[in-house]
Amino acid sequence: MSKLILDACCGGRMCWFDKSNPAALFVDIRRAPKGHIDIRPNHDVSPDEVVDFRSMPYSDKSFKLVLFDPPHMAVRNGRTGYMAKKYGSLDKETWRDDIAAGFSECWRVLDDFGTLIFKWSSSEIPLKDVLGCFSQRPLFGHTTNRKETTHWLCFMKGI
Repeated sequence: MSKLILDACCGGRMCWFDKSNPAALFVDIRRAPKGHIDIRPNHDVSPDEVVDFRSMPYSDKSFKLVLFDPPHMAVRNGRTGYMAKKYGSLDKETWRDDIAAGFSECWRVLDDFGTLIFKWSSSEIPLKDVLGCFSQRPLFGHTTNRKETTHWLCFMKGI
């Protein structure tokens, strides 16, 4: 594989400074054209490849860096609301299995001593519940403050 970085749930590539970074492979389970959200007419979901993060077609140890920023909503968020259209949605019955499978796949395609960055918003599902789905523990992370719900965690394979 010629790409060093995998964004396993790229969505609208909102966390990227360079949304066309040539070192990154952007994948998502869906495509959505500009205009699919009325109040965000320029938002689109345009992955390089349509891939389900629970079962990725890449060889073991294919990437040096993996970003795993899955949908964070499952309980209140329907499949057709604004948040689901913008960020995607987890199934409220299977989210634990889905997140566990996604992390396992991201870990599988991560090279030895590679880095996995995990982003999570605990607005509906607490971070501690999500971490219980993982086979690994983060090295370190960041929560912006008590009022914010966004968490960034760093894992390194082989440590």
